[in-house]
Amino acid sequence: MSYKVAFISDFFFPRLGGVEMHIWTLSQCLLRMGHKVIVITHAAGDRKGVRYMTNGLKVYYVPWNPFHEDNSFPGFFTFFPLFRDIMIREQIEIVHGHGAASSLVHETMLHAKTMGLRTCYTDHSLFGFNDSGGIHLNKVLKFSFASIDRAIAVSHVCRENLVLRVNVKPEHVFTIPNAVDASSFVPDPSLRPKEPRINIVYVGRLAHRKGIDFIAQVIPVACAKFPQVNFIIGGGGPKRLVLDEMVEKHQLQNRVELLGQIPYSRVRSVMCRGTIFLQCSLTESFGSAIVEAACCGLFVVATGVGGVPEVLPPSMIRYTTEHNVESILEALEEAIEITTTNRIDPYKQHQQVQKLYSWKDVAYRTVKVYDCLRSLEDDTWEERMTRYLKLGPISGIFAVFLAMVDFLLYRILQWIKPDDAFDIMPFKCRG
Repeated sequence: MSYKVAFISDFFFPRLGGVEMHIWTLSQCLLRMGHKVIVITHAAGDRKGVRYMTNGLKVYYVPWNPFHEDNSFPGFFTFFPLFRDIMIREQIEIVHGHGAASSLVHETMLHAKTMGLRTCYTDHSLFGFNDSGGIHLNKVLKFSFASIDRAIAVSHVCRENLVLRVNVKPEHVFTIPNAVDASSFVPDPSLRPKEPRINIVYVGRLAHRKGIDFIAQVIPVACAKFPQVNFIIGGGGPKRLVLDEMVEKHQLQNRVELLGQIPYSRVRSVMCRGTIFLQCSLTESFGSAIVEAACCGLFVVATGVGGVPEVLPPSMIRYTTEHNVESILEALEEAIEITTTNRIDPYKQHQQVQKLYSWKDVAYRTVKVYDCLRSLEDDTWEERMTRYLKLGPISGIFAVFLAMVDFLLYRILQWIKPDDAFDIMPFKCRG
């Protein structure tokens, strides 16, 4: 049985990141299984309109430009006409949103439920309860979850966080972890420096939540304490200036290599130059980068936050006992001793990670969630309005108003151009 699915997110190619690679790789696996998959995202530079990617993946770059951290400006009801056209032409059955910070996801969940489509959502991040950004985003997500049938979290910690944030039934949230394309992260020990030199690598976004401030404090102390250690930092972001200032202040130009933004195709070659991978994230729902590093044969040092302790077995990773510079240095010292005295077989570790994480398994489990969606009964209008009213005395009434306006707009669009007036895109199941 094949499905026709639309992945929705503001985060997609040409930007690279965890959500982007998740959508890309999962869509490729679903296409190979015989399902129809399209992606809807905002325009990116000259990428506007319809583009076709590997294996015929159809991507709609809708004419909405990003205005803050690659998020499109909320269009509210203005996107509904175009969204309806795409859904009808492509005969979409399931609308699958990715990322709580994507405004496009929140809009389309409302529109999809108004059209009677099945809705699914995958949460990729952890959010707090005591900061203004997390509080407001949780309120918006609660509104969207009144239109979402089932949800997926990338780790057990992420699932618990999501259930608490939006007050959803735990049985409506599934845990399906990310995976790694092991064939793209094959170890190459020949790229490592000659002993006793050790390269410590970090590849990721240079942002506050990734713990770059900690890394900037750790590097000078580690370079002074371990003369055989060098650092390689790959990635771009607002905290690049902090690293530049650290290198200049401590005269570490010969010990620290700042690569800047690197294409995804070069991530493997950069990681293979290292022996240890360092991640100091303040929050992390899964940690795809540490799985990729372990797949390349690197020993991992990471802060034990969020879903990170769920990801790798103890033989591949050391966690910091506390979230401070001293604890990170202790974990690094232990990792240096392990990699120096106990030679880790990178190829054996690669095979272990390959067995642990497979995108085929992720796709298979995602289809099981789609099977659950197909078996659900259609919501009545009264049930849907009841869920909105539970959002609060004021926000609930406002949510009902938005849903009613959305439904009225849907009827107007049906009157202007009936559903049977659209040309339908043919689809032949390959499965």
